[in-house]
Amino acid sequence: MNYRQAGVNIEEAYRAVGKYRKLAAATVHGAVLNGIGSFGGIFSLKELIEAGGPMEEPVLVSGTDGVGTKLDIAFKMKKYDTVGIDCVAMCVNDILCHGARPLFFLDYLACGKLDADIAAELVKGVARGCRETGSVLLGGETAEMPGFYDEGKYDIAGFAVGIADKKKLIDGGKICAGDMLLGLASSGPHSNGFSLIRRVIPNLYEDFGGMPIGMALLEPTRLYVKPVLGLLEEIEIHGMAHITGGGFYENIPRMFPAGSALEAVIGTPLSVAGWTVPPIFARIAAGMGGLNGSGGAAQEAGAELLKADPDIRKSMFNTYNMGIGFVLALAPEDGDRAVAYLESKGFPAWEIGRVETAPQTEASPGGIRFA
Repeated sequence: MNYRQAGVNIEEAYRAVGKYRKLAAATVHGAVLNGIGSFGGIFSLKELIEAGGPMEEPVLVSGTDGVGTKLDIAFKMKKYDTVGIDCVAMCVNDILCHGARPLFFLDYLACGKLDADIAAELVKGVARGCRETGSVLLGGETAEMPGFYDEGKYDIAGFAVGIADKKKLIDGGKICAGDMLLGLASSGPHSNGFSLIRRVIPNLYEDFGGMPIGMALLEPTRLYVKPVLGLLEEIEIHGMAHITGGGFYENIPRMFPAGSALEAVIGTPLSVAGWTVPPIFARIAAGMGGLNGSGGAAQEAGAELLKADPDIRKSMFNTYNMGIGFVLALAPEDGDRAVAYLESKGFPAWEIGRVETAPQTEASPGGIRFA
């Protein structure tokens, strides 16, 4: 028996790497000192720092994540070119919360039986996410593990490394009572809560505004890097939160320093002008509530359920971004300017709440509450 008979196709791996090399090349700039295929990716910090302007004390900021069970929908819909964007976004949006500019990204792809064309479609999305955030696809790993992963199934994860000047790091220390909370629009569930979605929306070909709902669910996570880094050049941002798994309840309090006596007081889509819950979340809520039906009728029923059932509403805000993918804390006088700037870049934003001093009681320990 040889390696191929054991289920590992080296020739297919070579073919995949050839495709990766072309995709990665489109993300490369002068700070990259070698190419795909070396034992390690080499990146010149000196050249990059000089190109980006002087830093008194440059620090590296890193983040890692995966796509999760959203991949299952990609496999079933046979659409593989967007989940790589999710993989990049989940990492770079996290490090952005500290004001870091992403430098490079590495990915890890695992499967039971490698198909170079499918693998390249997955990496195509990674490369696109890197290009759109100004980062480099510096390298990665493809692991073919027959008998461990089912044939036709892939997993993808990665990590990003970014840079910031230490004195400009955003750690929430400047957040104060009275700050405005500005919410940036999401593109849908992003890459969170899909274990639940797959249970409550079993038919991925259900009509959703003229398309199969499975295709709508594959809308990739928004990449907030360029507009937010641009905004940082215009105004001071006191804190930032990426709304991922855990929704509002877990992620917004993370922008506050440890032991903070502050809390986020959030409006609702009913009280905040312009912020509406996208229909996909109403459809998920309908499934959570066990309501029968599909399509527009299910969306309408879910929207009513979100209004009428506080338990469903809390669960949804504790699981999903509900149309707000990224949150900024800033001085109220900078709010209009921030909204105008973000919208000029194609990122709708709304004032969704404010920061207050928390009452600090056992019943209300601080963190977040809805007005």
